[in-house]
Amino acid sequence: MELKRRQGYQGTGPGPITPDGCAVELYSRMSVRDEPDVIAAAVPAGAHILELGCGVGRVTRPLLERGFTVTAVDESPEMLERVRGARTICGPIEDLELGETFDVVMLASFLVHAGDPEVRRGLLRACARHVAEDGCVLIQREGADYHTNLPRERLDSAGCTVRILSAEPVGDGVNSVRAEYEFPDAVWTHTFLSRPLSPRRFEEALAEAGLRVDRCLTDEGTWVRAVPVR
Repeated sequence: MELKRRQGYQGTGPGPITPDGCAVELYSRMSVRDEPDVIAAAVPAGAHILELGCGVGRVTRPLLERGFTVTAVDESPEMLERVRGARTICGPIEDLELGETFDVVMLASFLVHAGDPEVRRGLLRACARHVAEDGCVLIQREGADYHTNLPRERLDSAGCTVRILSAEPVGDGVNSVRAEYEFPDAVWTHTFLSRPLSPRRFEEALAEAGLRVDRCLTDEGTWVRAVPVR
């Protein structure tokens, strides 16, 4: 059954496009950045990680190679078909009810900045109900200038030029962000909704789900370690 496209999200380019506008073929080509190093430095060796929004497994693979056990979750079956070596679960993160807890729950890809506050609440509640009492939640945040330092571009090590072209206000503190990914032989675009969160608003959102910031994992504050409030 084809999943319904999320309102305000769209993508173009070769291959399947997920409900939130991501291109499966694009992410199968893109390289992993420093995420595995950041995660490995913040959690116990051999931890069991619940990776929410795993996509094609770009981060999953290096985590498995480092000796972690990974349960990988994504709502796109086309994305999950590319994941190897991990237990996979297909479905929306907000609805996840596994009846078990994990040493580490990971919410990457700026998902915490979902435009719809109810979606954000659902994501964070899923994190909170699946993290062990002595476990942690690792959350990737947008940089402070993510919506203002535009347009900008970088060259991915896979040979792709990544451009963030615009972030246009659409109301209620939400921006419609447009990105472009150019390989020599193909181009993809992605339009998605993103809600900037100040440090205070971010901490309030965590508190609402029963979580609190433990520490920042990167100098720029784009990765945060959170723990349950007990």
